[in-house]
Amino acid sequence: MIVRTLEECRNSERRVASETWESVRMLLKDDLMGFSFHITTIFKGTETHIHYKNHLESVYCMSGEGEIEVVGGETYPIKPGTLYILDKHDEHFLRAYEGADMVMACVFNPPITGQEIHDENGVYPLVD
Repeated sequence: MIVRTLEECRNSERRVASETWESVRMLLKDDLMGFSFHITTIFKGTETHIHYKNHLESVYCMSGEGEIEVVGGETYPIKPGTLYILDKHDEHFLRAYEGADMVMACVFNPPITGQEIHDENGVYPLVD
């Protein structure tokens, strides 16, 4: 059994941050579960370009509000209780509105190793 707290993960190498987001990676590839699980904060008033060419992701908004704009497609509002699934490696912009940070629970398949950050195209590398 694996038992971890958000606080202990936040105070370890499992916390990775950029100018627009922070991701606390609570479950990783080395845990051998077949997926990874993160609590990600999108900082208020920011926009992040993301394109997971190598991963599928499900995202559940726990707090804050914003929107996801699919490149060449629709824009969807995000608020607490919203689930969105990037089932087609959707390239997108993720925006958190000015009022508060958006806190999201995220699941990745295949799992990530833990220190990934988006490259210049918004992509996480695929690690064998």
